[in-house]
Amino acid sequence: MIQILTTGGTIEGVDNNNPDTSEVNVTICQFLKNANVSFEYKIESLFKKDSRVIDSKDRKLLVQIIKDSNESKILITHGTFTMEDTAKYIGKLNLNKTIVLVGSLVLGSHNNTDASFNLGYAISSLQYLEIGVYIAMNGQVFHWKNVYKNRVTNKFERNE
Repeated sequence: MIQILTTGGTIEGVDNNNPDTSEVNVTICQFLKNANVSFEYKIESLFKKDSRVIDSKDRKLLVQIIKDSNESKILITHGTFTMEDTAKYIGKLNLNKTIVLVGSLVLGSHNNTDASFNLGYAISSLQYLEIGVYIAMNGQVFHWKNVYKNRVTNKFERNE
């Protein structure tokens, strides 16, 4: 079973132009239902925030939920502005689970969103990756120690 933890972000339709909003326009459950997936999963919504307002209290809650989970495969939906910060925070703890963070660069509620592709790619990757913390974005998987968001190209890249 895959444990899916949602935190908001563009993937759930949280508008980055208004980081104080907590309105979510789409749900990960909708994406999975539309894709007619056949794997077992459970979804828990922890909070609904633009990642620019995620703080250490939120990250501590996220880690506690991961530690308390009986599942070894964890997917975290997250806004892309601070996704790498959360990945590094979790990665340094060596939680002995496979954890993948995923988000989107286009609102999940838009027709041309990358959300459904990224979500599917992340879930597929999660099932085959070794224990560790990763970011799955735009058809690539990045280890938490070697990733950053290039704000010029608006893509995740490996550190040189």
